[in-house]
Amino acid sequence: ILDDVTEECEKFGQVVEVRIPRPSPDREVPGIGKIFVVYPNIEQSTVAQSALAGRKFADRTVLVSFVTKEDYDNENY
Repeated sequence: ILDDVTEECEKFGQVVEVRIPRPSPDREVPGIGKIFVVYPNIEQSTVAQSALAGRKFADRTVLVSFVTKEDYDNENY
């Protein structure tokens, strides 16, 4: 999934990071079921948002929203 998401998202700009939270037996992990893609600027992020929102991936509809850098860094999503 990581490679597929990265490849698709690179069509809309430079992908800085892709984060896919995974379950852990040691702690509760926020963001399970979500995928976070970091672009270097708001312009590329906005292009990706417009292109990806509403599309289907593995029979699921893609929903797109922004989180602040602070929330992202603190895994507050």
